[in-house]
Amino acid sequence: MIANLVCAAAACVVMLALMPRFLRMLKNRKMGQTIYDLGPQAHLSKQGTPNMGGVLIGGITASVGLIASIVLSAVGKTGFFASGNPVFFLLVSAIGAMLIGFADDYTKDIRHQHEGLNPKQKLVGQFALGILLSLWRYFAFGASIRLPFTDAAWDLGVFYVPLMTLVWVFIVNSTNLQDGVDGILSSVTAVGALCFGLIFTFGKQEVQNGVQAAFAFALLGACVGFLRFNFHPAKIFMGDTGSMFIGGALMGMSMASGLEIWLILIAFTSIMSSVSVILQRGYFKLTHGKRLFKMSPIHHHFELCGMSEKKIVGMYALVTLVLCVLAYWMAA
Repeated sequence: MIANLVCAAAACVVMLALMPRFLRMLKNRKMGQTIYDLGPQAHLSKQGTPNMGGVLIGGITASVGLIASIVLSAVGKTGFFASGNPVFFLLVSAIGAMLIGFADDYTKDIRHQHEGLNPKQKLVGQFALGILLSLWRYFAFGASIRLPFTDAAWDLGVFYVPLMTLVWVFIVNSTNLQDGVDGILSSVTAVGALCFGLIFTFGKQEVQNGVQAAFAFALLGACVGFLRFNFHPAKIFMGDTGSMFIGGALMGMSMASGLEIWLILIAFTSIMSSVSVILQRGYFKLTHGKRLFKMSPIHHHFELCGMSEKKIVGMYALVTLVLCVLAYWMAA
């Protein structure tokens, strides 16, 4: 556990040390977020806020997680390149998703093509990566997913590949949708990463994994450090770079450990962001123009109902905490 706390502290300290310089660089290059009129009017004041803070979230988490894996492999004499080392799977899932988000942010903030990547371009990249990871998981670790409150597992067979590809794409886009209020995604991710870290450290013997625990705690530390600059009023946004990295990281940890079902609780608020968008669009079409929510994703509905961004973040973090306690209990 001490090693995990060191990972979290190291990621947080490095984030706090690097962010001021990174912020100055973004401001000097005028790499600010474009705020559209379609969102809540209160967000128009955020026009020009530096974006792409996810570069540091991803870079720091991946670096600390990789270093921890090297150290743990040396101490345990298991071999860094051993087939059972999940660090490569985690990095491909998280960094791969991050690169898709970076391409979108780069197009918008550096090339100033405000639409960024079109939905088709994003989905092609996401599905390609989702298929690769699902096949990797299927051939390297099998197709079984763990069942809550039991030692049993459910072998999905070849159906694991198409199902988990869809889930991977859904979760990555869900975390991307949730990043719409200052501090909301970094807050719930910190709580979720802590839950994963504790499960990998103190959960059932078959899910305990030092490398995954170190990666989860590194993500926790990076998000806590990022919150120093991202909490309302935000000095920087994580952008698609960060939100997709987080989605890829959460999916990587759940797939590598067979805890895919646990993600329903740990990423519940992100999932509900996507569900609210789907419900809104479906209701709009069925009723020929009526809206189920004042705005979707649902965190914008709460904003338009009069809730402050800080209260929304607090509510989401509390809901995630309660569900993560249940998720930990399911794995204990």
